[in-house]
Amino acid sequence: MDKKEKLLSKPLNVCLLAMICCALWGSAFPCIKIGYSLFSIQGGDYFSQILFAGIRFTLAGILIIAFGSIISKKFLFPKKSSFAKISVLSLFQTILQYIFFYIGLAHTTGTKSSIINSVSVFFAVIISSVIFKQDRLTLKKVIGCVIGFLGVVIINFSNSGGFDFNFRFSGEGFIVISSLSYAFSSVFLKKFSESENPVVLSGYQFALGGIAMTVFGIVLGGKITQADFKGIVLLIYLAFISAAAYTLWGILLKYNDVSRVAVFGFMTPVFGCLLSAIFLKEEITQTAFQIILSLLLVCLGIYAVNSKSKNKVLKET
Repeated sequence: MDKKEKLLSKPLNVCLLAMICCALWGSAFPCIKIGYSLFSIQGGDYFSQILFAGIRFTLAGILIIAFGSIISKKFLFPKKSSFAKISVLSLFQTILQYIFFYIGLAHTTGTKSSIINSVSVFFAVIISSVIFKQDRLTLKKVIGCVIGFLGVVIINFSNSGGFDFNFRFSGEGFIVISSLSYAFSSVFLKKFSESENPVVLSGYQFALGGIAMTVFGIVLGGKITQADFKGIVLLIYLAFISAAAYTLWGILLKYNDVSRVAVFGFMTPVFGCLLSAIFLKEEITQTAFQIILSLLLVCLGIYAVNSKSKNKVLKET
């Protein structure tokens, strides 16, 4: 184990970097909805939403490639053998995930989207262990995921004890499909990073996916007709979220098991709920006790998955 691997596999470092990623991703929920408002994109205008996403991810790819090249002191360009891997990542991480995510988000609340999106943790753990044989599926990991998910569910209960079970395929259903696509992308990124630079993979998959979504949105009639200074700044911030968070996440996946990193994803909806309430003025129906209990359960779930004590293996790799 080299120094870099040792540094990036330390529990405290994994926790801090993963939390930064989750906070950034959590802020995306309200920012996307604010972006729709600033650019006058309506809820049913799917192709303008895809165009908006395409511009964001093209910028994200450019940012990653530019900063990565500056740090490396040479222009980062993928090898010929890398293009197929970049295309697969781009399809799952950018094109499929965000086409479904952006349209789904337009048909449900930022808070609810962040809750449903947490199922990607379950998908990633199961896919990495059962399909790709990257991890061992253990009882402790399953229990940890369930505990973390309970924390996410609790924060979505109203003060009256009710829960919003309304489910629309074009809204909540699309968020679930987006989550599944993201889970596959995490597993592919882990696999490909074993022999590739995760910064190169991240930058070029975003650029490729962003350009494809931009062209797709324009061809099918998507338009960005209003763009003021606030909107441009927000778009750059959204690009920064993708560039910084996904690159950090990819580096963590390179040196750690998928389940060990993915479980931190339960913090994204917690950040998403709180930030949606702050910036979108969505009513906070949770009590302080609910919020604290939710955080405790999420943290307990993360600890359960990451602790090293022996436990029953449910699926051999």
